[in-house]
Order: sequence, then structure tokens, then C-alpha cells
Amino acid sequence: MNVQSFSLALMAVLGGSSLLTSGCGQARDDQSKSGSGVAAQIVPVETAVAGRAPLIVTREYTGSLEGEEQANIVAKISERVTAINVSVGIRVRKGEVTVGLDKRGTSSQYYQAEAGYRNAGKSLERMKSLYAEGAVALQSLDGAQTAYDVAKANFDAARSAVELWTPIAGVVTAVNVSLGDLTVPGEVLVTVADIDRMKVTFSLNETDVTHVALGQEASVYSEAKPEGKVAGKLIQLSKSADVRSRSFEVKALFANTPDRWFKPGMFVKVDLSISPPGKPLAVPASAVQTDGVTSRVFVIRGGRSFQVPVTVGATDGERTAILQGLAEHDTVATVGINNLKDSSRVTVVNR
Repeated sequence: MNVQSFSLALMAVLGGSSLLTSGCGQARDDQSKSGSGVAAQIVPVETAVAGRAPLIVTREYTGSLEGEEQANIVAKISERVTAINVSVGIRVRKGEVTVGLDKRGTSSQYYQAEAGYRNAGKSLERMKSLYAEGAVALQSLDGAQTAYDVAKANFDAARSAVELWTPIAGVVTAVNVSLGDLTVPGEVLVTVADIDRMKVTFSLNETDVTHVALGQEASVYSEAKPEGKVAGKLIQLSKSADVRSRSFEVKALFANTPDRWFKPGMFVKVDLSISPPGKPLAVPASAVQTDGVTSRVFVIRGGRSFQVPVTVGATDGERTAILQGLAEHDTVATVGINNLKDSSRVTVVNR
């Protein structure tokens, strides 16, 4: 290699080294600028202080109605319907026969039981006369009495299978059978209810049920007549949850309107206060984030945000009760929380 060629190669090496050094310096400068921008990021937030005050919470539930007393008259045997003695809307007395079935049918034992009952009665009367005359022993009289009692019980059972009577007094609210129909054991033929007072049955979740008590007032109304609200009281609270729905059955009793507007089987709305007692610790509802399983808030301390899991209680839509996780006078973020992370730097810009 001659001198001129060596000089050109040396210059090329020195030039490349200079460019490499310059490029690395520029990259460090850019990285430094970017890093200082992230470090300087401050999130503006609005805040509120956790405090104690009464929390008025009213929830709406859906329930179904039945009479204060209600009885379904069901078929016990399969026989033809020979008589229907009632119609919807009429009042019936306790013990009144509502539906009659064929007493001569193959499933009926009415006439056989009746004959046995009458014969047992006659035998008992004869035995009483003989005993009075000293012709038979007391043991014989006792046997005749027992035979009569058994025959009477059999007759009563046979009669109740074909003469279907109501166990309560009330209004007939449904007749589900026609003359000549063949009944099916267990089928509801007639429904009788005392509708002067009505019961509404509805369900509460495990959180709400802890805030209600027997005797508590409730408002009942129908969407078909929302202006016709009536006042009632809770009369039953289930002690255990339904295994499928995990809800608790609740019943309330209320007086029907003078025109008996509310009817068994109707769906109604129930307004119920589930306000927690006393003055619970609460924060604005906007401060609480939830994923459907857990809830959390951002507590502001020393110019930074800290994510804190909380257990929430009732809410009125504006304020939410906090059962665990916060202390009174803690400051929480209410606006800007979607931009926060744990230990984010913040500036408070309350309006």
C-alpha cells in the first residue's frame, strides 16, 4: 500500500468513529429529556373527605301478591266434575263445598264408605242398649265404638275426596275447571283468598337484608296504577338464602283498597328503605371503582395517590357507605381517577 492510500483509509476510520460518538451522545440527550418528562407528570384530581352522615337509601323490588289467607282446593282423585258451586268474585264461607265429583266413579269409595258408616252406627246403638241392660260386657261396647269411629273416618275421607270444600272464608279468585272435566290428583280446581288484606312476596340480596327488620314500613304499588300506593309492614324475613338465587324471601302485609283493586297473582313494586343505621362512613359514589367483584378507591396522601381496596355498603346514588378499608377524614379522589396509578403524583384542583 502506498502512502496516499494509507492516508485515505485512516481518515475514513477517524470519520466513522466521530459519527458514532456523536450519535450516542444525541441518543443519551433524547433519553434524558424523555425520562425527565415522565418523572415530571402530575395528574390533576378533585377530592372529597370521607365522613359520617345519615344515608337515606330506598330500593325498589318486584313481588307477587296473594291474599292474607289463601287456599287452593285441589283434586285428590281422578273423577268427572259433576258440580261447580262457585264462580270468580263471590264470597264463600269456611267449609262450603265448591266442586263436586262423581260419587259413583271407579276411583270413588263414597257409597261403600257411607254404607259401612251407617252399619257401624246401627251396631253401636244396639250395643249401647245391650250394655245398658247388662247383656254385654264393656269390652264389647268399646269394640263397637272403635268400629264406628273407624267407619266414620273412612266416610269423611271418601266424602272429602268428592265434595271439595274450602278451608277458609274469602273470595273465589280462580276457577280452573269445567263441568265434565276429568280431574288429575293434585290439580288446583279453585282458589279462595281473603283479599281484605294482601301479602306481597319479594326477595332481597344478602347486603340489603341486613338493613331491614320485621315491622318496617314498605310502600306497595302497581305499574298499572302508580298513583295508588299503599303502606304495608314487613311480617316475614327468611333466615336462610335460597340455594339457587342466593336471595332472601321477604313478605309484607298491607290493607287492600276499599274497591279491592289488588288481586292475588298480580306483580307489584315494593319501595323499601335499606338505610344503614346511625351515621355510616361514606364517600361520593364517584370515588369508588369496581370490577363487579372488588371495589377500591384512591386515597390521596402527601401529594400522591394510593389504591386502597374497600368493602362498600348501601348507596343512594350520590354517596356510598364504606364498611371497611377507610378511616374517617381520609381524602379520596373523585375526579380524574381513571388517570391514576398507585403512587401517582397528583395536584388537587377542587372547584
